[in-house]
Amino acid sequence: METTDPKHLYDTQQAQMNILAFWFLIGAEVVVFGCLFGIYLAVKSFTGDGPGPEELFKLNEIMVSTVILLSSSFTCALAIYFLNLTKKAWTLLFFLITIVLGLGFIGLEIREFTLYVGEGASISTSAFLGAFYMLLGTHGVHVLFGVTWIALLLVQLWLRGINQETAPKLFIASLYWHFIDVVWVMIFTVVYLIGKV
Repeated sequence: METTDPKHLYDTQQAQMNILAFWFLIGAEVVVFGCLFGIYLAVKSFTGDGPGPEELFKLNEIMVSTVILLSSSFTCALAIYFLNLTKKAWTLLFFLITIVLGLGFIGLEIREFTLYVGEGASISTSAFLGAFYMLLGTHGVHVLFGVTWIALLLVQLWLRGINQETAPKLFIASLYWHFIDVVWVMIFTVVYLIGKV
């Protein structure tokens, strides 16, 4: 049953426990990505016979991916804004736009990887490329998971409306989405920008 009182969307004990548990999950994810960044930074100069970041990366194309993913964070925030106002149609719309932008980002990342492999820069070419694909591939899987998760929650939202069961789930999914966007900002800075310097 839909609720019309936004003040009570997140005030159940179960919702509060789920949100707290999710912050612990984010802490674990920070450790995972911290390790992947550490590995990448440790081996980024070990290019072997393959290309290094200066030759490989094309910042103009990466900027498009960055704008798309950061735009999805904005649309996700708008979705939560309308969720908190209990506006179901607008919530659905902005979450759907978020999903489309996420899929666009994944498509561009697949294209990027395909181009690199076509240039002879595969995961087994060098330690640098192995760490690069591991870091970006892990992030890409997280984006795909986020898209799938939000899509499944939208089915619940469509069927059940905005209530104390659906609203906390979507709120948690939005936190996850913002987290993977923050990780991308780190990747863009550490891998691409610093790699081109």
